[in-house]
Amino acid sequence: MRDRTANNGQGRQMRVLGIDPGLRNMGWGVIEAEGSRITHIGNGVCKSEGADLADRLLSLFDQLTDIIARFQPETAAVEKTFVNKDGAGTLKLGQARGIAMLVPAQAGLSVGEYAPNSVKKTVVGVGHADKRQIDHMVRLQLPGVVIAGPDAADALAIALCHAHHSRSSGRLAAALVKASRSSSEAVAQIKKGAA
Repeated sequence: MRDRTANNGQGRQMRVLGIDPGLRNMGWGVIEAEGSRITHIGNGVCKSEGADLADRLLSLFDQLTDIIARFQPETAAVEKTFVNKDGAGTLKLGQARGIAMLVPAQAGLSVGEYAPNSVKKTVVGVGHADKRQIDHMVRLQLPGVVIAGPDAADALAIALCHAHHSRSSGRLAAALVKASRSSSEAVAQIKKGAA
């Protein structure tokens, strides 16, 4: 695997795997972010196979494990599950989401989680965007990309959201370190002057 210590807040390269969890179709998208430059690496859809739930989950596990081995991301992001009226459907989606979080964690990746509205607001600018708007904005941010379908577009949007938030938190951390140093230096100067 690649160096997982890369911090995009400092302008270093970061490869991000975005995952849109689903039991039938699990979208995935890999981007590389370096400073403000973002490059598409790959995207697709894992389609579950098997007669029963355990086989379908294992199928998703194996496919996602292969994607991580092939693309070697440094970090991953998964969309949070929303609860709907169909309790059984929500439970199954939660199990697929468990696979989406387990596989990257097992590979030693940190896993970010984002609410659907947060992803939409970050990528489109509004929290209640539809699939067409997400697809359009992903294509604008990744010129020339060929998207494997709506689930892959959502996964790329999740990766873009994670890259954006990682850059922001990296800048914040750097500012806090700088402020802490300045504060320590000011205290030292005050103590020196008092002595």
